[in-house]
Amino acid sequence: MTPSRTPLSRRQLLGFGLGTAAAGLLAGCAVPGSTNVNRAALIPAASGGETVQLTYWAWLKDLQKVCDVWNAKNPRIQVTANWIPGGTAGGYQKMYSALAAGGGPDIGQVEFRQVPEFMLANGLVDLARYGAKDVASRYDEAAWSQVEFNDGVFGIPQDTGPMAFYHQPAVLDAAGGEPPTTWDEWRMLSEKVRSTGKRNYLEVFPVADASPFTAYAQQAGARWFRVDGDEWVIDMTDEKTMMVAEFFDQAIDDDLVDTSAGAYTPGWYAAAASGRIGAVTSASWGDALIESVQGAKGKWRVSPMQTWGEGFGSSQIGGSTAAVLANAEHPAEALEFLVWMTTSREGIDAMIKYCGIGWSPATDYIGEQRQQPSAFFGGQSYNEDVFAPAAQEQNTDWSWSPLTQSALNSLQNQFRRKVTGRLTLPDAVELAQREVVQAFRDKGLSVRAAS
Repeated sequence: MTPSRTPLSRRQLLGFGLGTAAAGLLAGCAVPGSTNVNRAALIPAASGGETVQLTYWAWLKDLQKVCDVWNAKNPRIQVTANWIPGGTAGGYQKMYSALAAGGGPDIGQVEFRQVPEFMLANGLVDLARYGAKDVASRYDEAAWSQVEFNDGVFGIPQDTGPMAFYHQPAVLDAAGGEPPTTWDEWRMLSEKVRSTGKRNYLEVFPVADASPFTAYAQQAGARWFRVDGDEWVIDMTDEKTMMVAEFFDQAIDDDLVDTSAGAYTPGWYAAAASGRIGAVTSASWGDALIESVQGAKGKWRVSPMQTWGEGFGSSQIGGSTAAVLANAEHPAEALEFLVWMTTSREGIDAMIKYCGIGWSPATDYIGEQRQQPSAFFGGQSYNEDVFAPAAQEQNTDWSWSPLTQSALNSLQNQFRRKVTGRLTLPDAVELAQREVVQAFRDKGLSVRAAS
């Protein structure tokens, strides 16, 4: 499997003249050191009689129960899971601090969008050196494209978040509408739902969370970050992104979306329960959150994500890797466990049952539980009918950058001005790009704006 996007080397990540001191600034703490573990000799697998002990830091609930399934059948490799806060809530800082001190776990949960930052900090083992490419065909292309850089593999896809259109048929029926197949149809449906009551909306558009907008641009075919030689190129104002920005700018001006809160907030739950919010375009993991809507059983269905008429059939929000961190003493054994966890039927079923992962990145098995019709969603087999195809309809050219969180922060800070200061979303995107370019320069990275 060969991703179509241009791969990034660590040298390209660093840019001209960036040393370990600047990398430390980027990571927000000291880096593990100037030594790149991937230039050192391979660490051989343990001898036959040795029991290997692995540690795994993650914010997944009940991950130890998954490890126990493995441990029961693999006495030579024993895995212990330790819970940490979600990545940006403190988990990443904990990992960086442990790495800088020469320690840390063998395996860490690292979101796809954070992988480049960990690479820049010399924090990840290149698993291609231990045979990871031999299992690439077992994973969805879009998921694998997020971990393979310059012939290296810097994590194993753990879960992904393909998107779809969750909706309440009763709300749509009352408006005389059907699930949209395009964003233009989505707009028309939004107008119909608004006509049913002054507090009724089809969906929300969160100005305080740039993740949905990013997903919509990604679906349209945008590619915000790429490298040209040793220079980063930032292209957040490309034609595709500005089309999406103009679309939602007009939707806000026409009062077609609720901007007061994001999906799955307390206000959203109340509105969804009362039928004042009719739908949410969201990731596969959204099903569990919708099941928390009071009195909602049987009232929701899932349809394919509406498209822009070009670009891709779906998009993604979220998704994580299980990465082997730089100070791991047994990377070969860690890889063996991770491939089992993410591609075997036993591992996938355990991850769904105990951890509630969003979507398995494996190409040939979605999990026994997800093969069953859903009583909550009216007997619909939405995982097989909607999300399995959606996982194959992703923008594989999309790449994250070492300053992904900074970019999202800039976007949502500027988006808030749409509500508070009447700034247009296209202008907000342009201002955000300027901030992102400057942030790259401040970290010592060679960078330019595409336009």
